[in-house]
Amino acid sequence: MVSIGGPRALVSRPEGRGLVANAGVPLQVEWIDSIRVNTSAVERRAATLVARRTVKKDWQIAWLLRAIACMDLTTLSGDDTEERVRRLCAKAAHPVSDSVKAALGIQDLPLQVGAVCVYHLFVAAARRALQGTNIRVAAVSTGFPAGLNALEERLAEIRRSVDAGADEIDVVITRSHVFGAHWRQLYDEIAAFKEACGGALCKVILGTGDLATLRNVARASWVAMMAGADFIKTSTGKEAVNATLPVGLVMTRAIREYGERTGMAVGLKPAGGIRTAKQSLEWLTLMKEELGQSWLEPHLFRIGASGALADIERQLAFHSSGRYSAAYRHPLM
Repeated sequence: MVSIGGPRALVSRPEGRGLVANAGVPLQVEWIDSIRVNTSAVERRAATLVARRTVKKDWQIAWLLRAIACMDLTTLSGDDTEERVRRLCAKAAHPVSDSVKAALGIQDLPLQVGAVCVYHLFVAAARRALQGTNIRVAAVSTGFPAGLNALEERLAEIRRSVDAGADEIDVVITRSHVFGAHWRQLYDEIAAFKEACGGALCKVILGTGDLATLRNVARASWVAMMAGADFIKTSTGKEAVNATLPVGLVMTRAIREYGERTGMAVGLKPAGGIRTAKQSLEWLTLMKEELGQSWLEPHLFRIGASGALADIERQLAFHSSGRYSAAYRHPLM
């Protein structure tokens, strides 16, 4: 296996065309044991990637609109209510105000986000609020955010969310399996999550801020993909450190090589700490550079960045008027 950050890691780049949805493969422990990560090289590549690639003017607007289309709007607070969820869903269906769209000349563009992500309790409310749209409902599950409930309880929670109408399930792994190199236990856990999801997408949260090393991130990514994950996701958003570009680079390289080895495509969802339009553009740049154009679509890329939507809308308004509007003019809910 190529060492992450080494020179061969930059050679080939699948474009998603010809790859099929991930069905998983038997656990290959030798693949995991052979993983090496050059942390210094990863950090240098992540730093130079965004420094060398910029988009301006109309191109920047197009990229920001793509960021919105790939966004999972999320509310995961202890004080969530059905009314808050309904307001979030209304924003998901109309993420940019009519006045800004008119100023940009995109009134007829059918712009909406990729999904709305909520706790299980609010899946049915989100499903009702999004009726008549193509926006998907995602539910966090498996004892989110710690993921330390009994396995049967976590599986039952997945099934309840699917029965309530969830199109996607964001599951949380047991991090101690990674620390102890218990790859069979981790594989079996994720495979059970995938089976419980049925026809719903299974998005596997690695909790990268808790995993301590980039090598652990790479190993956990490979096990999740082998177990059938449709997406691998950086964080719950509740860790002290969430989505970072070095972590994203390691995960995209794992996705690339997995596609080359198996012919199957896995999506990526960075989440947590992405709060500005600039950061959204950095993640889009990473995806295009490392995985190609096909990974700039909602079926293979999501950004868990509800906090960034207001800043993106402000940037869109600035492009049309030359003036920055106040943040309160672009409320999320």
